[in-house]
Amino acid sequence: MKSSNLIIKKPWISEKSTDLASLDKYVFLVIPEATSHQIKQAIQSIYKVHVVKVNITNMNQANKKRKKAIVTLKAGEKIDVVPH
Repeated sequence: MKSSNLIIKKPWISEKSTDLASLDKYVFLVIPEATSHQIKQAIQSIYKVHVVKVNITNMNQANKKRKKAIVTLKAGEKIDVVPH
């Protein structure tokens, strides 16, 4: 299994993902080979939060394979994805 830092590439920042943050859902760009179980473990170990659910979306653009993960956290928990 790959390291947690290798599975999660970066947070996906967009208007829609910012709106989802108010619902305790966060969007991350992940490696195409990652499974939802690996993503859940990676988020929990990096950010020290409790993940309730992981939804995955494949984004095929031209010759690039990308995968987005929408991670739902336990109510009341937050992740600071935008650096200050």
